[in-house]
Amino acid sequence: MKWHDDDSFWQNFAPTMFTSEQWESAEIEITQVLTLADIAEPCDVLDLCCGPGRHSLALAERGFRVTGVDRMTAFLDEARERAAAAGVELRLVQEDMRRFVEENSFDLTLSLFTSFSYFADPAEDRQVLANVLRSLRPGGKFIIEMMSKEVLAHIFRERDWRETDDGLIVVEHREVMQDWGWIRSKWILLKGNERYETIVEHRLYSAVELKTLLLDVGFGAVKVFGNLDGGPYNHNAQRLVIVATK
Repeated sequence: MKWHDDDSFWQNFAPTMFTSEQWESAEIEITQVLTLADIAEPCDVLDLCCGPGRHSLALAERGFRVTGVDRMTAFLDEARERAAAAGVELRLVQEDMRRFVEENSFDLTLSLFTSFSYFADPAEDRQVLANVLRSLRPGGKFIIEMMSKEVLAHIFRERDWRETDDGLIVVEHREVMQDWGWIRSKWILLKGNERYETIVEHRLYSAVELKTLLLDVGFGAVKVFGNLDGGPYNHNAQRLVIVATK
C-alpha cells in the first residue's frame, strides 16, 4: 500500500501536520488565496484534499459554498464536527482526487499544502489536473501551493527534526532521486515510548514543468508566484504557487 492510501499514516502523523499554528494560519492563507484569485464575492469552491477542513472552514465562514474532498474518513468526520461547532455548512465528499469530477461546478479549486504530486505514475498527476479542469466553470481559477524542486534545492537538508507543542517529535531523513524528479523521506514519529515509521515520497516539479503540464492539459493563462502573497518566483521564492485559469 502506498503511503498516501494508508489511513494509519494520516492518523498517526496528523497531529504534527495540523498543529494549532496551522489552524491559526488558515484565515490568513485564505485571504491571500482570494486576493490571488481576484475573488471578492462568495462563490462555489472545491477544496481538493481538504483534510480536516482548515481552509474549507475559513471559506465557509466567509459565506462561500464549499465542497471538501478527501479520501480519509477521520478527516472528513473532524471537518464535519468543526463545521457544526462553528455553525457553518460544508459539503464533504469522500473520494480519491484521481476520480473526483463534477462537470462545470466550481468557480475556484484549491490544492494547498503540497496536496498534489503523490503518484508514481505521472499520468495520474495529469488525470488530477484534467479532473479539476472539467470541474471548473469557464473562467474558473485553480490555485496550487506546494514545494517545488527549485525551492527545495535552495533549502534542502538531508536530515532534521521538529517537536510539536504536545511533545511529539518528528524526524525526517530525505533522499532526492530520479535526477531531481522524486523525493523519498523516512518519517519517524516519537510519541512517548511509541515509535511510528513510514516512507513518504512524491514527485518534484519545477515551476516551468508544472506550468507546461497545466497548459498541455488545457488550462488557459497560468501565472506563477513564489508565495501566497503573490511575490515573484525567483531565488527568494518560499513555495511554488500557481494560478491557472480555465
